[in-house]
Amino acid sequence: MADDAASRRRRDPAPSRPNTGVAQLLAVFDDPRKFWLAIAVVLVAVAVAPLLFGQYATVILTNALLYVVLCLGLNIVVGYAGLLDLGYAAFFAVGAYAVAILGQQTALGFWAAIPFALVAAAAAGVIIGGPTLRLRSDYLAIVTLGFGEIVRFSARNLEITGAASGISGIEQPSLFGWHIDSPTEFYYVFALLSVFAVIASVRLANSRLGRAWLYVRHDEDAAEAMGIDRVRVKLAAYVIGSIYGAIGGIFFAVNLGAISPESFSFEQSVLILMAVILGGMGKIPGVILGAFIIVLGPELLRDLGELRLLVFAVGLLLIMLFRPSGIWPSRKS
Repeated sequence: MADDAASRRRRDPAPSRPNTGVAQLLAVFDDPRKFWLAIAVVLVAVAVAPLLFGQYATVILTNALLYVVLCLGLNIVVGYAGLLDLGYAAFFAVGAYAVAILGQQTALGFWAAIPFALVAAAAAGVIIGGPTLRLRSDYLAIVTLGFGEIVRFSARNLEITGAASGISGIEQPSLFGWHIDSPTEFYYVFALLSVFAVIASVRLANSRLGRAWLYVRHDEDAAEAMGIDRVRVKLAAYVIGSIYGAIGGIFFAVNLGAISPESFSFEQSVLILMAVILGGMGKIPGVILGAFIIVLGPELLRDLGELRLLVFAVGLLLIMLFRPSGIWPSRKS
């Protein structure tokens, strides 16, 4: 029997982890104490960043935190459930336009308009996802791409959305007498949104629904044979992801005070998807890292002028060549 076991080990060697510097660095976070220490350091860094940098850097970091929220939402769709969504900016647009229109066309204040904007995004997710999530792979990607373009062209042509000029003069919110209007204040608002988005993502990943997403992602047929309704599970991921996108759009609109259809182009969907894939699909720290790289990378290379995007693109290609599963891949992938 010992000989049989030895022969089986020779035939099926245990998978070995790549002994790279990146892998060794990421393995440090396997220790819970080091993990929570790293979390504390990150939170302190986020809290003091506006005090250390100027207003321009604060605006860029606010944009990065916005992308964190959006990427975590798309990560639920792509990383958890394994769905390819090329029109995620549509939900971003629905949230932004809903809160802007309700704020200007009705007597609702900003905070009262948020539930209606979230319901609108969830309804859009159900309307599009219900009939299309039975599709797989490339077909689903084409449908979501078309949905994103439909929303953008509708916003460009409808009078209620301000047509091509968009909507301006969006009132900035107040909370208990505190008027949120400065770049630093919006930075902390997006920092709080990012923290809540991370907590919700962790809870979802460890829930029964999160395990169902994992099964569907790896093998839909086997998951259905186990009694999982794959369409309902995928629709849940799509709707929850749409709510994340709408939240990002809501606060994006009030931060800028104006929105236009060009803010929600196909390029935005591609950048968000790129950040998720670059960081590591299904891994929350990787997605956050990918969001910061996508936003901060071009800014750090600004001194290169017109060559900065070329250099940035080459850097992304090199990362994907050496880390094809992402910088911080999920062990469940």
